[in-house]
Amino acid sequence: MNLADALPETAIRTLARAEDWQAAVRLAGDRLVASGVTSDAYTGEMLAAIDEHGPYIVIAPGFALAHSRPSPAVLRTGISWVSLAEPVPFGHAVNDPVRLVVGLAATDHDGHIEIMSALAGVLADESALEALLAADSPALVRELLARHAPA
Repeated sequence: MNLADALPETAIRTLARAEDWQAAVRLAGDRLVASGVTSDAYTGEMLAAIDEHGPYIVIAPGFALAHSRPSPAVLRTGISWVSLAEPVPFGHAVNDPVRLVVGLAATDHDGHIEIMSALAGVLADESALEALLAADSPALVRELLARHAPA
């Protein structure tokens, strides 16, 4: 899977500013809404899940995967991409602060596996990830992701 194909420019925000983790998650939720993946209610569901379970979404150093359960607020499976100009603490003991928040919404429990696999490949490539975090436009993020796509 090519992540660039899963991420229209409306789903991407680069070098955003967030005062706290809630604002960072809202930015990711806003991009899910803007790209037609979810309704506004899903952003509230993501925030509620973190309030209930803690910063479990911070799954790697500097990286948060904002998500919630499949629900009627998910219109179709998709992702959003928000790089932060300044890292934000989420309260995770090991992986804070966060520089990249990817919003994930899935219509069912299996619908996101292909996206997650492609995302893991990008996150494992340090030079690609650094270039993506420095990207200053949605078009450049998509271009870099397209270059990283499997042949």
